[in-house]
Amino acid sequence: MSFSRRNFLIATGVAAASGSVLTACSSGDSSSNTGGGKQDAAKAKATVVKIGTAEDSKGPAPEVSGAKKGGKVSLLNDDDFSHLDPQRIYYAWNSLAAIVLSRTLTGYKIGDDGSMTLVGDLATDTGTMKDGGKTWSFTLKDGIKWEDGSDVTVDDVRHGFERAFASFITEGAFYVQTWLTGTADYRKSYPGPYKGKHLKSIETSGKTITFHLSEARPDFNYVLAMHSYAPTPVKKDTKENYDKKPVSNGPYKIKSHVTDKSMVLVRNEHWDPATDPIRNAYPDEFDFTFGIEALTAADRLLADSGPDQYAVSWRTIPVERVAKATSQAKDRVFSELGSGVSVYWINTTRVTDKSVREALIKAWPTANIRQLQGGANRGEYATGIMSPLVAGYKSQDVWGKLKNPAGDPAAAKKILEKAGKTGTKIVYAYQNDPTNAKVKVVVEQALKKAGFDVVTKPIDSTTWYDQVGKLDNGFDVYWGGWSADWPTGFSVFQPLFQSDQVKDQGQNYSHLKDPAVDAAIKAATAETDQNKANEMWAALDKQVTELGAFIPDVYMRRIYMHGSKLGNVKMDPNFDGCMLYKMYVKS
Repeated sequence: MSFSRRNFLIATGVAAASGSVLTACSSGDSSSNTGGGKQDAAKAKATVVKIGTAEDSKGPAPEVSGAKKGGKVSLLNDDDFSHLDPQRIYYAWNSLAAIVLSRTLTGYKIGDDGSMTLVGDLATDTGTMKDGGKTWSFTLKDGIKWEDGSDVTVDDVRHGFERAFASFITEGAFYVQTWLTGTADYRKSYPGPYKGKHLKSIETSGKTITFHLSEARPDFNYVLAMHSYAPTPVKKDTKENYDKKPVSNGPYKIKSHVTDKSMVLVRNEHWDPATDPIRNAYPDEFDFTFGIEALTAADRLLADSGPDQYAVSWRTIPVERVAKATSQAKDRVFSELGSGVSVYWINTTRVTDKSVREALIKAWPTANIRQLQGGANRGEYATGIMSPLVAGYKSQDVWGKLKNPAGDPAAAKKILEKAGKTGTKIVYAYQNDPTNAKVKVVVEQALKKAGFDVVTKPIDSTTWYDQVGKLDNGFDVYWGGWSADWPTGFSVFQPLFQSDQVKDQGQNYSHLKDPAVDAAIKAATAETDQNKANEMWAALDKQVTELGAFIPDVYMRRIYMHGSKLGNVKMDPNFDGCMLYKMYVKS
């Protein structure tokens, strides 16, 4: 899904890049070695993302070997879900629960090897594209019902899109609304369905729904896997109150939900697995308990006694317990690369000389920073902004960071001397917490060795994005994280590097304005052959990296733990948390 910045922040578990945010899945390396990144980079293999056929879109989902139905699973959570109304869902955190409650037109079938296939979920296939991607049609499968036994209709599907325009829907994704109206100020074009009017850009006929977009969107079928675009039943829509008790068309439904205390999911007897190629749904019940601190949850799972044998951590294991978990409960730890990429943005409106940017990148002490934030548990050394979980990813090492992740201040100093830029003042902003205070020291030392005049600026983590999001923020280098909203390059490169995104609180944090980049984004967006488009996005990853708009840091990893009585507990690559619909209770 995820990024939007919002998805990334939720997925990391806190609202800023503290030590616990950037600490995740373990690869077993707890050494203090600051060199040799080749082995780490080799692990960051690209996830295969393919577009499935109508046959791939048929249910039931492939069975998990050794799995059986029945039993209860406990989820140990620190926080409640902020929203379960699908149109108000944008955080990966919420989607982890929504995926078993709200099916979408398309979705991802996750293979045992981590590969992803885009398939029809509610739809019979991944859609029919016309007009180069400006027109898309989807036909609903037979036999899909709401939890009350009524049919999921095309009217319900249309209603999900139309209610996304309502004034009270302020948290969900906005892509499709913009494309259906041709304007970012989409509510002025259409206020929502509650006055009896439908969007002219959506047509329905029988079981088919057709979207007429204002621009070509060849990857539109990927976008529709976002829960913001799940259907909502016309007859059961309680508007603002729908968030309290959304109606399920997935394998589970909400039995009870006490805000900030607990939630219980039980089987939806009207879900037909024969229609669902994605979800297995083995347990009978999921019991969520909210308000459990991450350290407490980790300690309970380490003890593995009583009901906690049937429990799973809903957040990544805190750095304080990673070593213990990977040594004492190795067979109960599951870890994967998450969807987030960590970088340090270089403000190109302030650091205009590319030689200076190159010197910053060469000098940057990536290995020392990673060690301070959890070592190999934090993630694999990154070479660009494109995650290995995005279709078309290719490893490239423009700046030689894999050969020398520790950085090379001496080489950086030569670059500055040659450019006549020795003594260049660099303002480095960092989040004011204990871990990043240590990071600040190693950054300052490395840059001074390279010949920079370094000024450091601490910023409160609660206002981090407010401060660095200002067009005139006064900083030269600052941390950032990103994750794609769907696994193609558009939701990485368009928000982060398109020139028109250079604005107050825009998401082009490097302030890069480059006509060649804009042209490459436009060309890749318009390419109807997704294999070719994926290659174009990968080339663009190298292109923006070469411009020195950011310093690659890590492809972030996540680490979770579960009780001994649970099987096949795996991470969803789209939402950075465990897949409820693939696990099972052993006994």
